[in-house]
Amino acid sequence: MKFLDQLFEQRSRQLAQHSSRRGMLKGLGALLVGGASIPLLPVARAAAQSPGRPVEEGDPSSCDYWRYCAIDGFLCDCCGGTANTCPPGTEMSPVTWIGTCHNPADGRNYVISYNDCCGKSSCGACLCMRDEGDRPIYRPDKTNDINWCLGTSSAAYHCSTAIVVGLAFEE
Repeated sequence: MKFLDQLFEQRSRQLAQHSSRRGMLKGLGALLVGGASIPLLPVARAAAQSPGRPVEEGDPSSCDYWRYCAIDGFLCDCCGGTANTCPPGTEMSPVTWIGTCHNPADGRNYVISYNDCCGKSSCGACLCMRDEGDRPIYRPDKTNDINWCLGTSSAAYHCSTAIVVGLAFEE
């Protein structure tokens, strides 16, 4: 044991004689800044292989599209928007209902957020009323029978989007 004590003491004294506190602080600071910048590096390949991204197959302007398993309204894809975005001149409601839909392309279940687009009169194209997993009104977050244009500048309903939130938990 005495040998180890002497060895560490000798190495510590050599290190102290050949280095300064400022140099040590400089090196430690560079290590901390360098380590903190690693998450900022562009790594696109990791996001492309993320399990939260569904394989998209099918026609988003068709009521049979897999994301629309719990939708009730006009499809924004037929009204100038997409399955994810509202048409120009409308505003997405911050209040939403959710559903869990099965994607036949990859065999997984995804949580879907159904947001109404508000601010214009009803689109009138591609009416889709699918009620898979719909709940009675006493569970308003699970029902699609409510005008969800709350919290927007206008309560006029135009169309509905179906945004993939992420993977659903497997049972």
